[in-house]
Amino acid sequence: MTITQRLLAGVMICLIGSPVMAEKLLLRANDLSFGGAESLDPLSPNRFYEVNDLIYSRLVRQDDAGQPSPELATSWTSNADATEWTLTLQTGVTFHDGSAFDAADVAYSLGRIEDPALESPVSAVLGFIDRVEVVDPLTVKIVLEAPHAGLPILLLDYRVRMIPDGAGPTIQENPIGTGPFKVESFDAEGTTRLVVNETYWEGRPLLDAIQFTAIPDSEARNQAMLAGQLDLNTITRDQMALYADNPAFQVQSFPSGGWFGIVFRTDTPPFDNPAVRRALRIAVDRQAMMTLMVGETGGTVGCDTPVRVDDPFRAMRDCPQDIEGAKALLAEAGYPDGIDIELVTSDVEPGMVRFAEVYQAQVAPAGIRVSLKVAPADGYWDDVWMTAPASVTSWGERPADQILNEAWRTGSSWNESYYANSVYDQTLDQARATLDPAAAKSLYVEAQEILFQDGGTFIPYQEDGRQVLSARVRGIAPVGEDHVRWHLVDLAE
Repeated sequence: MTITQRLLAGVMICLIGSPVMAEKLLLRANDLSFGGAESLDPLSPNRFYEVNDLIYSRLVRQDDAGQPSPELATSWTSNADATEWTLTLQTGVTFHDGSAFDAADVAYSLGRIEDPALESPVSAVLGFIDRVEVVDPLTVKIVLEAPHAGLPILLLDYRVRMIPDGAGPTIQENPIGTGPFKVESFDAEGTTRLVVNETYWEGRPLLDAIQFTAIPDSEARNQAMLAGQLDLNTITRDQMALYADNPAFQVQSFPSGGWFGIVFRTDTPPFDNPAVRRALRIAVDRQAMMTLMVGETGGTVGCDTPVRVDDPFRAMRDCPQDIEGAKALLAEAGYPDGIDIELVTSDVEPGMVRFAEVYQAQVAPAGIRVSLKVAPADGYWDDVWMTAPASVTSWGERPADQILNEAWRTGSSWNESYYANSVYDQTLDQARATLDPAAAKSLYVEAQEILFQDGGTFIPYQEDGRQVLSARVRGIAPVGEDHVRWHLVDLAE
């Protein structure tokens, strides 16, 4: 039924004197960061993440302590050397088309990860899966090419979601999942509407529908939120003040492993010189930068590690600003009078332009002259990211093994700095095959040390997450987008 038909039906009910129940419609925005190329395939590099999280389910979700907990898989066990993992599945789960979810769907969904036509970044994370065997309709066995004691953690990946067996070729046009909402209409550049999945396996969701409107610019999204046109939005620390003491809104802040960074392509001059790219990273006062951007206690300073501070495999080290060291490295690389670079940024996410401006000011004393180019928000991740020699990037939190493989392993489709280091790759391989946690940690720490010494990505800190909700929203805990239990979200009467 179209929106017009729904309105006409409501009018007819009113005319005959029957009560009309108001639709519980949650209003959101999508950032159009892929410029209209947003995909409803959960494994796509251009996935429509705001929508896909709502229509597809994972095998494993994160609990309140950040640990793997059951979703479509109720339990999992491994053999003694962690080369085989057996998963038991939920009973009574159906897809949006009414078909039953079973082990064949799991085998198909995981098997697609290595499809070269998809160019999915997940292949760098779970490409070591050798095969998935259907034991019975509610049991699958995942056989690995090498031991990995942390497979359940990797299955938390927000893209590893289940679709029907054989549905890959048509999933964009016919997005069928087991999630709490299903697609009624799709227009990434306009309006996308999701409606409730009445037969959702965890119980009927409390909302009737969720509607997305494409708003590419982060400040425009903030203005729409202030005007009451949205029910949920991500905000910066500075924007929080706009909602303070306003009963129309709820502001949330929560620990997160998300970060802004600057990517210097290691395959492109002058960033193909390790001395240049290290100089560009060590010239910054990271604590001062974090304080300016998110506040003194609004995040955690890091030394170009993408691993969140409470991850057991995070490398802990100091990296104070070193202006003289940066100058010496530039002179060694053939730039005794300093260096000029262009840095591309955008308003696609709140704070990305200011992040580039703070970096520009911080490195100037080292003779690093940065000119800024602000690219359109519309299509930034499609047109600029992984294309420009130097650009601002943004990542959400991921477990150590996932992010270290996904963003820096040689040949990974989301290796944004085009980093290629065989020693780094071998170190990660050894870490994955090591069952002793202490020994594995030393290897993951070693991999992070390689990135600090030689990598092409500047990561000064991980910041806390911030979002604002309209006062009528209920059931959204202060957690990141991927961890919201959407079937429990409601709107006050």
